[in-house]
Amino acid sequence: MTSIVVIGAGPRGTGFLERLAANAPELYAGLPLDIHLVDPHPPGGGRIWRHEQSPLLWMNSMAEDVTMFTDDTVTLDGPVLPGPTLAEWAGLDGQTFPSRQQQGAYLRWVYEEAVAALPPAVAVHEHRARALRVSGPREGRQRVWLEGRRQPLIADLVVLTLGHLDAELDGEQKQLADFARRRGLLHLPPDFTADSDLEGLPAGEPVIVRGFGLAFVDLMVLLTEGRGGRYANGEYLPSGQEPVLYVGSRRGVPYHSKIGYGWEGERPPLPRFFGPAEVDALLSRPGPVDYQRDLWPLIDKELGFAHYHRLFAAHPERTSVNWPDFEEKYAAAAPGSPELHTLVAASVPDPGDRLDLEALDHPLDGLRFGSYDALQDGLRSYITADLERRHDRAHSEDLAVFLGLLSVYGQLIRLGDIGGRWHGFFSYLASGPPGPRLRQLLALSRAGVVRFLGAGITVEADEERAVFRAGGAGVPGEWIEARALVEARLPEPSLERTRSPLLRSLYADGADATPTGLLSVDPEDGRVLERGGRPHPRRFALGPHTTARAGGAFTRPRTGGAAFRQNDATARTALALLRDLACRERLSA
Repeated sequence: MTSIVVIGAGPRGTGFLERLAANAPELYAGLPLDIHLVDPHPPGGGRIWRHEQSPLLWMNSMAEDVTMFTDDTVTLDGPVLPGPTLAEWAGLDGQTFPSRQQQGAYLRWVYEEAVAALPPAVAVHEHRARALRVSGPREGRQRVWLEGRRQPLIADLVVLTLGHLDAELDGEQKQLADFARRRGLLHLPPDFTADSDLEGLPAGEPVIVRGFGLAFVDLMVLLTEGRGGRYANGEYLPSGQEPVLYVGSRRGVPYHSKIGYGWEGERPPLPRFFGPAEVDALLSRPGPVDYQRDLWPLIDKELGFAHYHRLFAAHPERTSVNWPDFEEKYAAAAPGSPELHTLVAASVPDPGDRLDLEALDHPLDGLRFGSYDALQDGLRSYITADLERRHDRAHSEDLAVFLGLLSVYGQLIRLGDIGGRWHGFFSYLASGPPGPRLRQLLALSRAGVVRFLGAGITVEADEERAVFRAGGAGVPGEWIEARALVEARLPEPSLERTRSPLLRSLYADGADATPTGLLSVDPEDGRVLERGGRPHPRRFALGPHTTARAGGAFTRPRTGGAAFRQNDATARTALALLRDLACRERLSA
């Protein structure tokens, strides 16, 4: 019997299965096939969106902005099969932020629909276990070894859709963990906050938190509402069980709030200055692509185009020239050139209406505060201003930039491993918390439950005093001491430090890894690349641990869905290979 093993049953595995079902009538009609789906967590939601987690934890997307289905904006060879958004499926107000449990239920339904849509001769077998390794000859059937099972699964093809992974501690984290063990302190390394053991964080005691992204938001929720606190009339009423969270990061500010309104009117025609032609030109050049030198100027110009296209269309009273003239000169100016800056300054009178990505990325650079109390006031003012802007249609150019970010992400996939700077920048601008979470953060700050450390946070192990010490650039020379340190961030994807025995065995078996530790794959169809660049004929991989990492396994409707395009290409390649193998088996029988 022809078979395929899909390792990972979360959103990416579910999306791949949906594309298998969509393409099977054309590419695999009437032939028998066994699909083995391997994951210790329930199919659909997988680990991150499983039902067994706190109902207090939300998605960071509005219900109307979440879909697992293709539409006519997705470039793919397979059939477009539209389906409901999370809001439509669950009957939710599209402007609300659902719980992760609700998203898990939606993903489970998508999974069940995909299974039901498979041809009658195709069977799905679920295995609630971890995959440990893949073995087998390069040109022959593969063996997938599972935890707790003596005999391997036999597969003609293997597809890894693993999602985010745990990682071994790096050098600094090992030193901090060792210090904590020796001195009786608590150190929580990078992890999925919902899986972290927070019981050891004592009420009323200071806790240093390094990281101000979505992992921090989860931590904030679980240690406040999760310990019995509540909000009333915009203020936080403590339960008395909360620790005091001293939070800082490289930027020193939380991720930008999710935009609190929908799109109206004409969308910017994207891609414009960073599209397939520009990527082709970069790939044709000798040597590696440098992010700062080669990519950032194109990204800056592309996002600037999206910003100004919307500003001129929706708010022409804040411009001083007509759009055709501006567009012509903008197109002629070199990315990042003085001519481009001069054009923008002459055409957009208010500096607040100009796009300055560097200032957005480093909002506290150069700022100094006279005391920690002054820093608290300054950060509260910054967060309040961000909330107001991100919910004000008068600044709808921000939403255009968001669309530009999605477009850029779709192009960057073809370039492989470009380092972590882009992904951090994207998450900071486009994947921040819901507005209500930042309003809660402000309330917690006023209540003294959260204290800001600012930008440029440094953490030290003080052997003499047996404490962790943290300080920031905003209040030089001032330090906070605590007996607990939480690294509020996800582990970095890396084949060399992953805790996944499956990926470690693939690497040992010859799979290629980039200098930053991503699994190298062919961007066209997801085949795993071996060292030397040769694609493995029977192994595929999709997801954030690969060089073709997309913005997410699901996406906002009508925004191109880069992950959907990848899923479709891999599914079609896999089905064509499986069809050929099945036909050969029949002929030889």
